[in-house]
Amino acid sequence: MEQFHTVPRFLVLIAAVLFGTTGTAQALADLDGSPLAVGAARLLVGAAMLLLAARLAGSAGAGSWSPKALAALAVGVAGYQLAFFAAVADTGVAVGTVVALGSAPALAGLLGRVVDGTPLDRRWAACTALATAGVLLLVLGAGGDAEVSPPGILLALVAGGSYAAYTVASKRLLADGHAPEEVMARGFGLAAVALLPVLAVKGGDIASTDGVLLALYLGAIPTALAYVLFARGLKHLGAGETATLTLAEPLTAALLGVLILDERPGAVAIVGAALVLAGLAALAAPRRTPARPLAAAEAA
Repeated sequence: MEQFHTVPRFLVLIAAVLFGTTGTAQALADLDGSPLAVGAARLLVGAAMLLLAARLAGSAGAGSWSPKALAALAVGVAGYQLAFFAAVADTGVAVGTVVALGSAPALAGLLGRVVDGTPLDRRWAACTALATAGVLLLVLGAGGDAEVSPPGILLALVAGGSYAAYTVASKRLLADGHAPEEVMARGFGLAAVALLPVLAVKGGDIASTDGVLLALYLGAIPTALAYVLFARGLKHLGAGETATLTLAEPLTAALLGVLILDERPGAVAIVGAALVLAGLAALAAPRRTPARPLAAAEAA
């Protein structure tokens, strides 16, 4: 059973790597427009592609849909976009990222425990603590702005809670038998509709060739493709474990910063990267279970 869960873990890790390309893509595009407009455009393009993927996969309806779970998924997706960008604007990239991404696994695990009764073992807790500590060192050691603002911290916690909400809601819908592509298409479609006013007000900020290309990339790769992989992995894993595995996102972003953006992280950030990698590797590795003794009949 544990080996069966190894493939879903790697699917989530691949999704997290794709998530981690978002910041580099935005840096290369070098747009002066509103991050909220970029986020809304990303959701709109991603939702359209997810809908197309769901139709191509022939994954239409496997029974009735839970309105509460679907609403929680959509609110979580839209809420994360709004709260995260607002947190970063208020308290800085470093602190906003650490609080939002660092709180998400713990909140997802606790929410999954309360809503679905998902068990939380000591291995998950230890790996989550190790990887989260690594994220703290990785981001703060990279030389980002570290101004602590109580409203910004609160917004970052809202972002982490939104992340947890859409993870747990997605897990509930997948457990009901709905296909991963259909779950993501409906959730992101509703979120995109909710953020249309943002795009209507701020859309002019990305109305350029670079802006359109950025929206297409963000919608296709770190949204549509990544969230299909995320959902396929989540289908066989707990919400807390899945959220912990997505901490590979800041690790990927840091690596791309070094390789593409010519960033030079300090020793603290390098130690943080090593801790994140150690925590994720320990969580993704299959557990070793002692072989059960052969029965007398089998021995004979």
